[in-house]
Amino acid sequence: MIAVVGHPDLTMPTLALLEEELRTRLAGLARAGRAGLVRAGQGLPVAFGRAARAAGLALVTVLPAMQGVLEPLREADREAAGELLLLSQQVRLLEYEPGRGSSCVSADEDLLRGCTRVLAVWDGSPSTCRDATAHLVSFARGLGLDVEVLWPAGAVRVNAAGESV
Repeated sequence: MIAVVGHPDLTMPTLALLEEELRTRLAGLARAGRAGLVRAGQGLPVAFGRAARAAGLALVTVLPAMQGVLEPLREADREAAGELLLLSQQVRLLEYEPGRGSSCVSADEDLLRGCTRVLAVWDGSPSTCRDATAHLVSFARGLGLDVEVLWPAGAVRVNAAGESV
């Protein structure tokens, strides 16, 4: 399995750049019979899902559950989850609370344990209470996974005020 991790605050133009770059990288992995794994959410997960589909890579989408029952997603992630479900060949439930950051990080760690490769969309910045990308890159490397860091020229993030940085 191939997972993607990355900043949750990427601009729309950056997501478009990434979708194209991911599609190119995933095409070779699709020919090797690999599958992509993504936790449902807006932004990078959808760009990865679209790129996987365009590259011919099977996609597995993970949805939150508690005691085997589907948990409601945050409103901002619902539409994105619907698109990911349409792009996916398989759906899995995972025990985590989508509205709690530490629970999402634990879920991502669980997902990474089942992968052999990680594509990390990361600008090298440290983790914060709202962005665990650096932690997840370190975690994946600690597991001995093949981690490829992507940060295309022109990539931009949005700060808390909604301004490009």
